[in-house]
Parts: sequence; C-alpha cells; structure tokens
Amino acid sequence: MTIKAPTEIQAACIPPLLQGDCIGNAKTGSGKTIAFALPILQRLSVDPYGIFALVLTPTRELAFQISEQFAVLGAAFNIRTAVVVGGMDIIAQAIELSNRPHIVVATPGRIVDLLRSNNGEWDLSRVKFLVLDEADRLLTPTFAPELSYLFEAIPKERQTCLFTATWTPSIESIADAPPKPGKQKPFVHRMTETVETVATLKQFYILVPSHVREAYLYYLLRFPPESTHHLRRAPPEPVKGKKGAKGAKGGKSAKPAKKPKKSAVDDEEEIVQPPPTVIFCARPRTAAYLTHMLQELRIRSTALHSRLTQRERLASLGLFRSSVVPVLVSTDVGARGLDIADVAMVINWDMPGAPEEYTHRVGRTARAGRGGVAVSFVTEHDEEKVLKIEERIKTKLEEMQMPEGKVLEHLNAVSTAKRLANMELHDSDFGKREEIYKIKSAKRKARDTARA
Repeated sequence: MTIKAPTEIQAACIPPLLQGDCIGNAKTGSGKTIAFALPILQRLSVDPYGIFALVLTPTRELAFQISEQFAVLGAAFNIRTAVVVGGMDIIAQAIELSNRPHIVVATPGRIVDLLRSNNGEWDLSRVKFLVLDEADRLLTPTFAPELSYLFEAIPKERQTCLFTATWTPSIESIADAPPKPGKQKPFVHRMTETVETVATLKQFYILVPSHVREAYLYYLLRFPPESTHHLRRAPPEPVKGKKGAKGAKGGKSAKPAKKPKKSAVDDEEEIVQPPPTVIFCARPRTAAYLTHMLQELRIRSTALHSRLTQRERLASLGLFRSSVVPVLVSTDVGARGLDIADVAMVINWDMPGAPEEYTHRVGRTARAGRGGVAVSFVTEHDEEKVLKIEERIKTKLEEMQMPEGKVLEHLNAVSTAKRLANMELHDSDFGKREEIYKIKSAKRKARDTARA
C-alpha cells in the first residue's frame, strides 16, 4: 500500500477524528477506510489494549476488506484484528474475541448474537471508537434492533464516526441534531459536488427486450467498449503439480477456468475473454443462472451471492481479484465498499430498486481516478427507474447502440447455454436451498421480534 498524498476525505477528516466525533461523506473509491483507520491506529498506539475499536459494516465481504487494511496499516504495531460475520464458525469467533483483539470488524447481527451468548469472557466496555461504515445502509430499519442493543453495550464516552458515500435523511438528522450535554457537535465533511458518480466513469444504457437480454450480454462481453480493452488480463499460469483453482459455480465449488463438458459454442471458436467485469443482478438465483450460462459460453465467471457459504463467497472474490476469472456475477452483497483494482466495466443486468444503490454498484469501477464504464440493461419495465437514477446522480445516461444483426448471430448458442444453465440449477436443487433459506430467515425474524 502506497499513499503519496491524502485524498480530500482523508485530509478533511483525519485531524478532527483525532479529537472527536466525525461524519464523512465522499464518493466511492475515495479512501474513506484509511480516513478512519489511521486516527484509530494513532490513538491505539498511545494506549494499546483490546477491544479498542468496533467497526460495523452491512456486508461480510466489506468486513474482511476493512480488516485487511487495518492489518496492513497497523503491521508495525502488531495490531490484532477480528472479523465477526455470519456464515463462519461462531464458536471460533467467540474464542477469537476472548483473546481481546484490538480491532473488531463486524456485521451487526453476528456481533449481537455473540454478545447475547457471551459468558463474560469478553465485552465491549472499553471500546473507544465506534465506526459505522456505509452508514446510510446501517441506519435503516433492517439494522435498527441490533444497533440499539450495541449502543447499550458500549460506553457512552466514546468517539463515533459515520462514513458514507450516500447522504440520506437519517445521516442529515444526525448531523443536524443538537449535541448531548458536555459533548461537541460532530465534525461534518460533506461532498461539495452534487454529482455522486465520478467524472471518469462513462455511463450507458441499452434498450433491450427482456427475453433477449442474454444475447446482448454475451455480445457485450465478447466485444466490450474499446476504452476497456487495455485492461484485459491474462489468467495466471497454473502451478505445476497443482489442480486448478476452485471457485463458486453459481452455488457450489467448481473450476471456472475449465471448459464444461457440454459447450454451447463451437469448441474451435477462440473466445477472447472480457476485461474485468462485475455484473449486478437482483436475486441469488439470477446470479447463479447467469454464471452457469456464461460458463457454458466459455466465458470464465464466478458468482457472489447470499446462498453461497462464506468460504465460497471469499473464494469467488479471490478468483476475481487474481484474474483467474474476469467476470464476477453478483447480487448487491458486492455493491458496497469492495475495492478491486482495475475493474473495467460494471453491468446492471437488473436495474437497482433504489436509485442510491446504482451509485454504489457503478462505484466498483472508475476508482481512485481511474476510468471505467457502466452499462445498464433497460427493459420495457425499467423506464421509471432510469429517470429516478438520472435525477439522483444529476447525469444523463447515454444510449449504447449495439448491432442487432451481429448480436442475434449468437442467438442459437445463447439459447443452448440458457437451457443448460437452467438444467444445472434444477439438478443442483437450487430452488430447495432457496426455500430452506426463506424458512431460516423467517425463524430468525420471529426470534428477533420476540427478543424486542
């Protein structure tokens, strides 16, 4: 990690954070994590003990990323961090917390579960810093019960930091609230620009009937915008004597780089892989379906969604980061905070339900001054969503023209791949896993309601 000069959010927020509370608002990819990590490490170096800081995030993947950055920045101090998220061994996490790491990075639900089941081997009574990263998402009714519990479990005399790329009414109300007796108002840094997306991001839409989206997606990946061609990466050479890397093929471990037994395209046709691309869709099943379909079309891809185990989710991210696969098909679990270098293109297969989520999705590319392309598939049902997004980002999306005749040349291969992908999902009992997940979610909500 090399930092030659602070970004705007870092220069604005690091000095105030050494003194008191802070609310930081900046575009995605602007270095918000370092803005709160450095002051925490500075204060910790004066009086090192655990558990010194609690960092809350809405997603598991972001929690691991933040922990990695703390570990790198605090290596000279032998900083110990713990990641506490769902999908991992809760007993192992409890043991890790009993060893009192300096920094705990957690999702609210799992840290509350551990606090409730704790036998007094650890607590949060000496926490000096509380950080809400992606605060706009955390300050929603979804996380309200967990946050209320945590606010009672940590000291009142602490520093509280809120960081967000999206300024929402809940953030506004906190910024405008009168300070409690004996406390100062938090320092507030808000973006002066009214445009939420960066100038280096080219934003397009494609008008396409929903029943032929797959053909347009295949053509776009085969023939991406010319401005992204230089970002194409060759996969790393396989290590002799070792089997190929395993990845999440929609919903289970697989070898994304290996050609499927039944290929939907001519085996003699050379497939030039796309530059690093993230495809966002609304549902886990869609992510699994698209991943299988692209693999049948011999485009290396891997999935990231909530029906995968945490190990599979981390494996998918690892495959994408290391260029083993160039395409990551993700639900919105991958939309917030993830910093993956040189993502060339973001594709919205499904338009996001809320316009602010568009900002987070397309923020996976054009980070830290780099260029990038965002392409949204707009079907017959999406016109109103596009208007709301344009109003939110104060930017008009540009229509991308695609040669319909050339797109439809691949229709037979794409149709075959669609059929094989649906067969794969059926054979893997993906629908049954969906039902099990819904039952568990309903039980969890009922338990939380009873506790409240």
